Amino acid sequence: MHVRPRLLIASAVLAALSAVLTACTGHPDTPAAPTRSSGAPPSGSASPTATGSGTPAVSSPAPAPTSTSTPTSSATPAKTQTVSAAPAPATRLSLTAAAAGGRLNLVRGGPAQEFTVTVRNGNSRAYGHLLIAFQMEPLTGEPGDLPGPASPYVLERRDPATGSWRAVDLRMATDAKPAHLYEGGAPLARDAVRTERYRLRATATGPSGSSPLMVYALDTDAAEGAPLDSGRPGYFSLPHTTRRIL
Repeated sequence: MHVRPRLLIASAVLAALSAVLTACTGHPDTPAAPTRSSGAPPSGSASPTATGSGTPAVSSPAPAPTSTSTPTSSATPAKTQTVSAAPAPATRLSLTAAAAGGRLNLVRGGPAQEFTVTVRNGNSRAYGHLLIAFQMEPLTGEPGDLPGPASPYVLERRDPATGSWRAVDLRMATDAKPAHLYEGGAPLARDAVRTERYRLRATATGPSGSSPLMVYALDTDAAEGAPLDSGRPGYFSLPHTTRRIL
């Protein structure tokens, strides 16, 4: 008599629990699906995004950063190509003489006529004693010429330091005198230029006619027996005519 009421109460409790479970899960008495452990991502990590084919999308690698840093001083500098300049061509001494009208026109007993002599040295060598020398062949004379002195001309050089005129030797001859037989001369460096003033006057007596005034640059340090041209690096011929007073 005491058992049945207890069974009825227990049946009512179970029915109430079953109703509660059915309302919560929608499936009465259906056990929950077991949780997969293999291949599952760890808790808290994002799952890969699935594509339409079911294959996980692969993200593109990030581009490599471009270096904008300036090379350090330890970098090897580029080699600079050095081009050697070609050596200057060899040049030699030259000599020129100039007068008004391009020539000397003298009159016996008349005034002197000035002219200049310019020496331009080259880059080949310097000279310790370079002398300017003058020579003229004797005039044959013309009818009516009066006998004159052995040197019927007066040649002078203007001293640049004092402005005075000093006598210079004028050789009257038809032969050539070797350079080593001359004395004196002034130094002349490489590429140096020297210009000097001279004047020539014909004496009152002596032959008339035409004969060029020969101007030489002589290296008086030339050795005896050396070739004539080696001791005479410069030469110029200045036209000249001397007339009588009519």
